[in-house]
Amino acid sequence: MPDEVTKETEFSISARIEAILFVAPLPVTLNQLSEVLGISNSEVEKGLKTLETQYKDNQFARGLRLQRYRGRYQLTTSPLSTADIEKFFGLDSKIKLSPAALEVLSIILFFQPVTRPKIDSIRGVNSDGVIKSLLRKGLIQEEGRIDSPGRPILYGTTPEFLQHFGVNSLEELPKLDLDQDQEITLENNQTIFE
Repeated sequence: MPDEVTKETEFSISARIEAILFVAPLPVTLNQLSEVLGISNSEVEKGLKTLETQYKDNQFARGLRLQRYRGRYQLTTSPLSTADIEKFFGLDSKIKLSPAALEVLSIILFFQPVTRPKIDSIRGVNSDGVIKSLLRKGLIQEEGRIDSPGRPILYGTTPEFLQHFGVNSLEELPKLDLDQDQEITLENNQTIFE
């Protein structure tokens, strides 16, 4: 579905957005795009939606994806192109994750931002080493601290997490649907109330 073409550049809004995202060194906000392009946020949203649709409709024919992460946008390469890119750069960047790392990553994903004590209480074991490993691999990041005794660090996932798992945005991931009074039952029959 082509979007409106502007007279001054003869480019569609989605093409203009694509060009900016292509050269941007970091993820870009809706307001940044709106300001640079001189159009409203709603026009930028329409352009982003068009761009996203173009990439999704041609997902096997395109080497790029539009990634959304916490109100920021960037172009990333398709997960299908990983082998070619690694070969081109002479890399072997496959990240190996242990079962413990996948478990901690899942907890952080569904409860983010979350503290290490919360992660430990859900798992029933200390998670320091696993968290340090995930931080080194760039899959999680510190997102601040809670204003409580000890000021524990809050952890959340990173844009690299999305790229590693081939996901365009956190909204594409399944939701953990727990009621306020529902409990989580662990393998060792411990329960944790939310």
